[in-house]
Amino acid sequence: MISAPDFLSRLQRDTAAYVTDTWQRSALTLDVLRERGDIFLAHLIAGKPPLLQFEHELLVDGRSLPAPCNYALLRIVPPQGAVIDPTRRPIVIIDPRAGHGPGIGGFKPDSEVGVALKAGHAVYFVTFAPEPVDGQTLIDVARAEAAFIEHVRERHPKCPGKPAVIGNCQAGWAVAGLASVRPDIMGPIVLNGAPLSYWGGSPAQNPMRYAGGLLGGAWLSAFTADLSGDRFDGAWLVSNFENLNLGNTWWGKYDHLYANVDTERERFLEFERWWGGYFRMTGEEIESIVENLFVGNRLARGEVVADGVPIDLRNITSPIVIFASWGDNITPPQQALNWIIDAWGSEKALVAAGRTIVYMLHPTIGHLGIFVGGAVARKEHDQIVNTLDLVERLPPGLYEMNILPKDPDAPFAELEPGAFSVQFEPRTVDDIRALAPDGRQDEAMFSTVAQLSEANMAAYRTLWQPWVRAVGSRPLGDALRWLHPLRQQHLALSSFSPAAPWVREAARRAEADRQPAAPDNVWRAWERLGSDWITEALNRIGGLRDDSSTRWVTFAYGPQGLGALLPPHASDEEAALARAETSEAEARRIALGLAGQGGFAEAVCRLVLVGLSRQGVIERRTLRLGQLIAQSHREMASAPGAHRAAQPSADDWKGLLERQALVMTFAGDEALAALPLLLPSTSDRERAVALAAAVLMMAPTLADPASPVARAVRERLGVDPARVAALAMSLAQAVGGVPDTPSLPAPKSRRKASA
Repeated sequence: MISAPDFLSRLQRDTAAYVTDTWQRSALTLDVLRERGDIFLAHLIAGKPPLLQFEHELLVDGRSLPAPCNYALLRIVPPQGAVIDPTRRPIVIIDPRAGHGPGIGGFKPDSEVGVALKAGHAVYFVTFAPEPVDGQTLIDVARAEAAFIEHVRERHPKCPGKPAVIGNCQAGWAVAGLASVRPDIMGPIVLNGAPLSYWGGSPAQNPMRYAGGLLGGAWLSAFTADLSGDRFDGAWLVSNFENLNLGNTWWGKYDHLYANVDTERERFLEFERWWGGYFRMTGEEIESIVENLFVGNRLARGEVVADGVPIDLRNITSPIVIFASWGDNITPPQQALNWIIDAWGSEKALVAAGRTIVYMLHPTIGHLGIFVGGAVARKEHDQIVNTLDLVERLPPGLYEMNILPKDPDAPFAELEPGAFSVQFEPRTVDDIRALAPDGRQDEAMFSTVAQLSEANMAAYRTLWQPWVRAVGSRPLGDALRWLHPLRQQHLALSSFSPAAPWVREAARRAEADRQPAAPDNVWRAWERLGSDWITEALNRIGGLRDDSSTRWVTFAYGPQGLGALLPPHASDEEAALARAETSEAEARRIALGLAGQGGFAEAVCRLVLVGLSRQGVIERRTLRLGQLIAQSHREMASAPGAHRAAQPSADDWKGLLERQALVMTFAGDEALAALPLLLPSTSDRERAVALAAAVLMMAPTLADPASPVARAVRERLGVDPARVAALAMSLAQAVGGVPDTPSLPAPKSRRKASA
């Protein structure tokens, strides 16, 4: 037990050390904020170039296109030592235009750009200028992005695959919309933190979606743009993001800098350089975004029209990978995924249409962390990039992607790059519904909000817009822009401040004589306690604000309020279920007709599909092994026979897989019953089962005569499981590196079987 004199002596020392440390940290923190203001101005003077950490060159300037816009295509110059494989599909990364400037996709070495370069892909980046072209529309931007992707494809004639496209946040819905009307130009698409179902979420997790009800709809965005001469300031969008988290915005991020100013300076300034770069849109752009997406939720419902063509997300033929997080309060998983329910209705409808959707959920990372988090880039983004080609080889359907630590002793572990293993678990739309434990009842209320917004917008355009446009002008907009509080806080603490010379000198002295307090200093402990209290108090205020907003909107637009005058429209989910029922009935009819058709390739595919369904999970190793075996044994699809026109070439595994997935999903019993007729000879049956077992890595199970798999093979096809297991093992070992690939007899001719 410490004595009173010792306690007083330590308290005196801690107090003296803390006073010195506090003064020095205060001076250093103020100087960092001064630097932030100077960086803000320097970035503005430089024209706000994209904040990429990679050398790049301009390929196509969107301002030179027939329908000009402020977008441009950049080629990322591979850093020294990077090896780009010309046969690997190029990757195009598109950053969001949601108030900030471009660059988060390549913000640091560990980023989407960095992991794609490391994997050997050529990388391209779609950027945009701070100011839009006069009269620019979202359709102009879409045309430009399509032209960029076509240009990228032309630059890679040796690559058999189409470019993969990554859309971050707001760029995600743009990529999805473009993929629905131009499915011919792109390969797999990745949607990171991308909102497609804006009405999805929960009151506690996503309070931003109630803003439309509080403001009476989309009219305010049009008013703001009209007042500024057809310009909408992105700083207002950034303000909305900041207001979501009062504790961090008004205290936490500055306190973290203050508490760790000796080590946090570079990280803070790097992030603030991007966070403080505000870009503008035209009035048409922001009105279309707010009306069609934020308030109207029309994209998920197929009500957005581009050049007279409805944008229907069901028309996306590319495999889709969706990455969302439970820690994201801007785009929660429901907003990223609910469109699947509303567009398709069931997972079987996806199979019937030959579509593949994969989603991955992070447990904690926030919205910005999805794009700029180094740990996320090294794990999730790295594994997504290294799996894109194999996603195309998944059977059609809905899957959840899981990343697990790799077991180096697992069979064929070397087929998976890095330290992780990837699995795809089949999912249903009920699994997506379960992500919203509160249900979707409140979406009916947002339908009423959308109707009121349309009425308010029509009234504004008729009564007030001509007057506002007469008063508004570009110079007025420029003046209002500089009066925005976010810009003022940068200017107030820059070198333009009268106190700037004093701050610089105080920081210089503090750095020269830096005396940090010890970590166990008693006053540092009290400092942390006080800081936590302030953060918690601000968060409570924000929570009370959000709760009151939710309650008011629910009351105002519910069935006892405006919902009685503007009844909600019919649920999109109900329409999707009706469509799904029709498509599934048609798929069943087609599947029955195909069940007895085909030969060796179809039989192998069916065996693989039934094996995957019984395993309950598809491993990346399985896909890669199947790819290698298919390349090594092209006779799977080369033999002549009846229905040759329906058979794939050696490179058309995807088409074969789609057809047989449809058959197995909607006529599975009939398809399995037809296997003996698709494989008329014993040698064909042995080879078919061996190939399927090799792909599924099931040779050891097949070798056990008591296993259900061995019994099923013996009873259904009349072959020796042990002999087939040995052949399967030799096939797998051959593609895994054993030099002498066993010689296989050519398959017998194929014939049609009765269903």
